[in-house]
Amino acid sequence: MVVKCEDIIFEDLGDGVSRKVLAHDGGMMLVEVTFKKGSVGAQHQHPHEQVSYVLSGQFEYTVDGKSYILKKGDSYYVPPEAMHGVTALEDSLILDVFTPQREDFL
Repeated sequence: MVVKCEDIIFEDLGDGVSRKVLAHDGGMMLVEVTFKKGSVGAQHQHPHEQVSYVLSGQFEYTVDGKSYILKKGDSYYVPPEAMHGVTALEDSLILDVFTPQREDFL
């Protein structure tokens, strides 16, 4: 599957958060998520493994009750069912990889 960025429209998730589902298949998914300063990716959990990379901006990232400040170039791993979420400390962009793909995003 080839995905051209200009062919995909960001989905507005509300409260300053939007996402673009990029390349995906049954085994893996790539998602770009934008956050306006102060936006929150609410604490949640899911059965998927997740790796995230901060493309720009700065976040407070919380996983299983521990918080970290992450900036451009930082990344993190989320194991299945771990409670996690982010707060954007400035306008920010993050790249998420999920395995298997998030059917609820399609």
